[in-house]
Amino acid sequence: MTGANSDDLTELIDPEATPAEGEQVDAETSRVLGWRRIIRGNRAIWIAALIAIVCLVAGLLAGRFLFGAPTAEVPEAGLVTVPVEYGELSNDVTIRADVGYADAVDVSIDTSTVSGAAVVTGAVPEVGAELGALSVALEITGRPVIVLPGELPAYRTLRMGVSGPDVVQLKQALTAVGLNPGDGAIDVFDQATSDAVAQLYAQAGYPAPPAPEGADEAYRAAGDGVRAAEEGVASARRALAQAGAGPGAVEVRQADNAVAAAQRAVDAAQAEGGDVAAARDDLALAQLMREQLNARPDTSGERQGVTAAEQQLTAARDELERARQAVQPYLPSSEVLYLTALPRRVDTIAVVRGGIVPAKAMTVSGATVRLTAGAAASDAALLSEGAEATFELPDGTEHRAVITSVTAGASDSARWEILLEPDPLTTEQMQQLQGANVRVKIPVGATEGAVLSVPVAALTAGPGGESRVEVVEGDPRDGDRAQTRLVVVEPGLAARGAVEITAVDGRIEEGDLVVVGR
Repeated sequence: MTGANSDDLTELIDPEATPAEGEQVDAETSRVLGWRRIIRGNRAIWIAALIAIVCLVAGLLAGRFLFGAPTAEVPEAGLVTVPVEYGELSNDVTIRADVGYADAVDVSIDTSTVSGAAVVTGAVPEVGAELGALSVALEITGRPVIVLPGELPAYRTLRMGVSGPDVVQLKQALTAVGLNPGDGAIDVFDQATSDAVAQLYAQAGYPAPPAPEGADEAYRAAGDGVRAAEEGVASARRALAQAGAGPGAVEVRQADNAVAAAQRAVDAAQAEGGDVAAARDDLALAQLMREQLNARPDTSGERQGVTAAEQQLTAARDELERARQAVQPYLPSSEVLYLTALPRRVDTIAVVRGGIVPAKAMTVSGATVRLTAGAAASDAALLSEGAEATFELPDGTEHRAVITSVTAGASDSARWEILLEPDPLTTEQMQQLQGANVRVKIPVGATEGAVLSVPVAALTAGPGGESRVEVVEGDPRDGDRAQTRLVVVEPGLAARGAVEITAVDGRIEEGDLVVVGR
């Protein structure tokens, strides 16, 4: 055993012990040595445990002397209250809406009647320009495309004699711009319609469309044909008149003289013994010729000649009318653009000056601004046409709008379409809002002026089913010991978690505290 160990043992063993006590010392020594081995083998653990105990004691002492012992009791929870408010109360439906111009449509122009390439030769409208009635949307090969009100696209050239619903639409459009196309109930393009079309081009600043190739020459030739036919009828009628006039006075006198001479010849033959039979034959022939002069003349050949001449004149006149109609003002399908809800705003342009007109020349929309929104069926059921709404402008101010349409969805679960028209916007405001999605508030119920209101949670039901609120008169922090009183109220409009109240039994005023929870 080392010296260090001997010293440790010496401290533990009494040097004055008797031999009898030696045996006891040996036992004690064994126990000490066992603990010594345990301590030496787990020295790190024992050191950590000792440090933890020291820290715990220090913490307890520091907490006691620095902070003192917790002696105060935890207070009881007070009543949860809110003050009664006084002011206008309204219930709103809030939806999201896209801002844009109404009824955007693609514009296509029928260029099938254009001879050659459909080249844009005039100025092209800018994006944002308005197209109204009588506006020239484009100029193609030097000819205008005139805007008129209507929904049926132009699909054929309208000229004298044609009929159909497109003619009715043209007459209605011409009437709408102040021109007189004739009786609008007649679906025929007549002379009045042609004259109105000529005036239409004059107002647009363009000459009427030129007549088809060869039409002018055909018109002049038809006029010559009518004049020739008229001369033929006159000649045939003169022949008929001559044939039906009967013999003249000279011819009758000559016939009478011939009968008288034949009679004298018969008398002489009888007196002188001449050839009486021959003389009588001559007399009979003279008398027959005289009787024929008194008979009605046969003019059937002359009458047939007159009929044939008149038929030729009728045909010539019909040809002249067709030729005349062919040179009258008409409306090619490539020179008119029908649009509904004029004026319209140009949204996009797909043509350039000098280029060929594409299938889709431009996109136009209504010149009026529209808010298009969707709403659940439950919200849409609260809305109606004419209801007022508000939405926020880019500068944060509220702007008024009016519901113009509430359209049900295709199915019960589909969202309804809500259309709104805002009050007039400035050009700058519209530029900022175009294509934006805004929040729209639509009041569906409001109080008439200021009223008292409390949270819905403040209402409780009384034993008779009446509504009531609990007004706190003491300190709400006293909890259930706080002094309160019940006031029976009549609830009114509920909006945004609050409800209008009117005192029925009891007194309640603005600022009173009502219980909403404990």
